[in-house]
Amino acid sequence: MTRPEPFVEGRREILRQASIALGGRPVTVWEVSARAELEPQGSSEPAPTHHDTKLDVDATLRRWNIPIVEGSRWVGCRASAGELWVVAPVRTRPPAPPPDGRERRSRDRLTLELAGLCLGLLDRRESQPGGATARPDPLQDITTLPGIIAHELANPLTAARAGLQLAMESLGRWTEVAAGRRLELLDELGQIVDDVDRSLGFLRAVKDRARGALARSERFDAVRVIRSCCTLESRVLKEKKIPLEFDSTLERVYLKGDPNALYDLLVNLIRNAADASAARPAPIRVGLAQVGNALRLTVQDEGAGIRPQDVERIFEPGYTTKEFGEGSGMGLVVVQSVVRSMFAGSIDVQSTLGTGTTVVVTLPIPPQRTVDPRPEGVAS
Repeated sequence: MTRPEPFVEGRREILRQASIALGGRPVTVWEVSARAELEPQGSSEPAPTHHDTKLDVDATLRRWNIPIVEGSRWVGCRASAGELWVVAPVRTRPPAPPPDGRERRSRDRLTLELAGLCLGLLDRRESQPGGATARPDPLQDITTLPGIIAHELANPLTAARAGLQLAMESLGRWTEVAAGRRLELLDELGQIVDDVDRSLGFLRAVKDRARGALARSERFDAVRVIRSCCTLESRVLKEKKIPLEFDSTLERVYLKGDPNALYDLLVNLIRNAADASAARPAPIRVGLAQVGNALRLTVQDEGAGIRPQDVERIFEPGYTTKEFGEGSGMGLVVVQSVVRSMFAGSIDVQSTLGTGTTVVVTLPIPPQRTVDPRPEGVAS
């Protein structure tokens, strides 16, 4: 799509001002392509050289364990030392403040953070028909069938959530029921409200994808997300008499990406394990550990196992080992896509027929603000 001239000029001016603040060093903006390569989209220089615009993904973002998300954009320049790079993401919201108010980012990095924020806000403004004052068309949210389905499902779910809240308020005042029992019922209803909230969040993500929006990306505590998922899934599996055990000594580990995607990833793996264990209920074990600079998530069952010829195909879209009508063949496809595309990780499946299956997800851990000194050029 050809950008309007005001947009091109505005972007060029942002890059030019950043270059001045950085002592005249050329500043470039890149976009991650479908091939996971950084393609230059603009420069502060009228005729930039290859040396000024060639940013190696392997030597920068991937080495820093930053997720390589298609469509994400980055602004950067070479450090004053020469060969090293300083980069920052293009975004529409400022980054979180530094922990305890201790700023670790260099002046160069802060300059590029501001440039990335200006570029992101300019993108958002120019993408609206008629400029910043134009009112968005409400029909743009549901331009495809998935968007329409998500929109129609969200309305009754929102109404159901409101009804649950009213029921909880009434129950709290219902003195005819013993206090202990009231607390149990309120806790169960609260869990249903949480489930509804997650469903609404998933439907919002469907609508975003339907209109071409990129996945949500933020800094979040992965341990908290995984622990919460295991707590809620253990209650779901209790009806099937399948115990769910969670083993981890980690307190917190921060990743960059969509926390809902990580939650759904684990739900898929746990429920696949539960389906495999249906014939002979045995504990499903979820382990979480840090191994070097990676977070290792393990889901292990003692179920039916997978035939060797099927293990090689389980990540193929539409392929499933379940009975007709019981599986879509897309769960593990989504899991693999999230692991690789969002978190730049890997997934490994080991299975023995009649013994069980172990799935190991390995996710690179980006530098942690609270403990790791941030090297020059590492994006948050």
